Amino acid sequence: MEHMAEPVAHPITVAIERRIDPSRTPEATSWMQAGTDLATSFPGFLGSGWVRAGESSDLWYMLYRFRDITTLEAWEGSSQRAWWLDSGRAFADEVRVERRTGIEGWFDAPFATRVEARPRGDASPGGSITTGPVKQPIPAAPPRWKQAVTIWLGFFPTNLLATWLLGMIPGFAELPLVVRVLIATIALTPVMTYAVLPWVTRMLRPWLQRSR
Repeated sequence: MEHMAEPVAHPITVAIERRIDPSRTPEATSWMQAGTDLATSFPGFLGSGWVRAGESSDLWYMLYRFRDITTLEAWEGSSQRAWWLDSGRAFADEVRVERRTGIEGWFDAPFATRVEARPRGDASPGGSITTGPVKQPIPAAPPRWKQAVTIWLGFFPTNLLATWLLGMIPGFAELPLVVRVLIATIALTPVMTYAVLPWVTRMLRPWLQRSR
């Protein structure tokens, strides 16, 4: 009898955005840490953490990562997490959740994300969200060879243009090779990260999402 191959398990990273009552910051700080501590005791837990958007911002972000969807859902459906969420209803308003599978950087957001948006109109008087998320499948990231092609398509013309422009600077060609490469990489890294690669991945989305 022919056996079907078992699906490959992908680590799942969950990013949660919450609005916190600024007057309850000390309580919220302890509450966020308590949630992190609770998650560490569950099988498949790979790490977690939380940050604030800014000192004067009411936006707080929490991240946690599990081995696969099974272990993640065990944590999310646990009585411990339900108790923890209930304890923060008075000051924490969960407004957005993203699930990302894989570690393929730029490719996670467009291709491996499940977004669960909670309408603000459904929030209870205490600030918690009473509606449940809409379940959607989490597709795997594109094959690595497609990722490599996409990165090259963005990097080659960008590097070519930068080399030409930098070469027009008087005295640049006489600098040591290490210094020239250092300057080029410092200039190109933010351009690639925030402009080129997001644009290239959007343009190639149909091809990247096409099944193997």
